Amino acid sequence: MAPQISSAQQSVATGHVAGGSWRPLLAWALASLFFCYGFVQRVSPSVMVEELMRDFAVSATILGNLSAFYFYAYAALQVPVGLLMDRIGPRRLMTAAAAVAAAGSLIFAASEAIAGAYVGRLLIGAGAAFSWVGVLTILTQWFPARRFALFTGMAQAMGMAGAIFGQTPLAVSVEQAGWRMTVVVIAGIGLAIAIGMWLVVRDKPHASASSAGILASLKVLLSNRETWLNAVFGLAMTAPMLAFAALWAVPYLTTVYGIERSAATGVLSFMFAGWAIGAPFMGWLSDRIGARRPVMIVGALINVITYLVVIQLPSLPLAAVSAIILVHGVGASAMVLGFAAVREHNPPEMSSTAMGIVNVAVIGSGAIFQPLVGWLLDLQWSGELGAGVRVYSAEAFRIALSVLSVAGIGGLCATLLMKESLARRPA
Repeated sequence: MAPQISSAQQSVATGHVAGGSWRPLLAWALASLFFCYGFVQRVSPSVMVEELMRDFAVSATILGNLSAFYFYAYAALQVPVGLLMDRIGPRRLMTAAAAVAAAGSLIFAASEAIAGAYVGRLLIGAGAAFSWVGVLTILTQWFPARRFALFTGMAQAMGMAGAIFGQTPLAVSVEQAGWRMTVVVIAGIGLAIAIGMWLVVRDKPHASASSAGILASLKVLLSNRETWLNAVFGLAMTAPMLAFAALWAVPYLTTVYGIERSAATGVLSFMFAGWAIGAPFMGWLSDRIGARRPVMIVGALINVITYLVVIQLPSLPLAAVSAIILVHGVGASAMVLGFAAVREHNPPEMSSTAMGIVNVAVIGSGAIFQPLVGWLLDLQWSGELGAGVRVYSAEAFRIALSVLSVAGIGGLCATLLMKESLARRPA
């Protein structure tokens, strides 16, 4: 027999205070802030490229791996995170995760050798791994299904705010205070988020959990073709953001256009602004027209075309580049619909795990393409050095970054093979 819960306990658990529902909204907002924090951590190496290569005396390949250690941990944990969220709930998991990310930041800032930096980035990624699925779990447990896509988009917009902060404002901090002190401050913010998680977030009483075993649940999810198609879609839509904007775009823009780092980060901010604008809009539009797939197809087309234009036409004025990557961000933000679709295509009791599987591919785009682009750059390195750092030509960047176009085309093909999911949406 299930344990009885008193009305007072249920009021605290559900956040109903004086007839209101403030706690679920506050929990969603705090979880979204954690996701925002994770995005700052995700893109921060892009404004430290020269400093990290110099301090650790590493090549582009090694730097790509260092940055990607975040993604290795993040991607590897997504399925376990989904399973744990379905069975335990977000409160304890997200509190501990934010603390782990803060600890990783301190280790990264204190590292004098590349091995210590690897450990720090790995821990940062492991902690941040709980942020996005945690947001989606809170939405699944506490919000009506008709609001899921909209609030998912709004949470993604919070992440983009973190990405924007991780560009020009963080670049200024790195220049003024140094990258190590900047990362120490970021660690303190992570600790504050951990405390807030424990105080605010609650696990819903009797939240649904799968009665099937872990392997049986995974078999159900992985045997569903729609799970795989949404995973491919997610990878393709985020590859330009996580591999290009989050690491290699700053050196690309400074090399091709001869601009300062702060100006390059200002241009890049338009991509993240596009995501911030587009994600809630795409969620709202999908709910409004009563379909996921058409919006996803249009987003995938925009993703492919705009990225190709920016990389293959390096003579474009910077104002045009800024406008194009703004449009790119709006289109690519349709990625958030992949989480709504995979949730709707799979059993409700396995929803967090299903979304975790898709997030493996989303974050996997950074884990795969950041070091791959670095490796392709090293293949074309002419041997030139500048202030102890390898110098890569504009043509080397164009060739290396073109590999992301292949992912974009794959994502477009995935949307064309999908089935519509909105009719299957749980109540």
